[in-house]
Amino acid sequence: MITIIDSGGANIASIQFALERLGVIAKLSNEADIIKKSSHIILPGVGSAGSVMKRLKDLSLIEVIRSLTQPVLSICLGMQILFDFSEEGNIECLGLIPGKVIKLSPNDNRLIVPHMGWNTLDIIEGKPLMKEVPNCSYAYFIHSYAAPVGKYTSVMACYGENFSAAVQHKNFYGTQFHPERSSVIGSIILKNFLEL
Repeated sequence: MITIIDSGGANIASIQFALERLGVIAKLSNEADIIKKSSHIILPGVGSAGSVMKRLKDLSLIEVIRSLTQPVLSICLGMQILFDFSEEGNIECLGLIPGKVIKLSPNDNRLIVPHMGWNTLDIIEGKPLMKEVPNCSYAYFIHSYAAPVGKYTSVMACYGENFSAAVQHKNFYGTQFHPERSSVIGSIILKNFLEL
């Protein structure tokens, strides 16, 4: 069973449709028992780190997510809250990946924040999530905060400065971009996740 955690993100329907195109029907749930029993978990996120963390706390899901051992794919803000801390609202996050998410501040003043649109992926570690994804493929981004490149970065992107476009630590995978909006490349990434 594939479960999307009902974190209140506006991209949930897009994720469901993207999975349906792969022949998969995902369950949307905020129930701990269902989440724990699922083979694969998707943690979406749109909005602010503070609002998502508050929702997860109100639903008593923070410790549930921290305890998961099956593959977890966190998307956009969902990826950011995998880290210890976010500058967005100066809030403690899930603490599953060491590090701090910071506000984008491109050193090119022609670039505006949020970073929105298509950008290339610089793949550092191709497997397993990026298997068969060619380097320099395009993916769709929309974000104002990002995780710096670090030990757990598997894919980089650049928007005036390098940042983590994808991360991996143990069973937790994250994409700053939206695979559900990234056309064929996004479908390959979602398929790779489902095959973990």
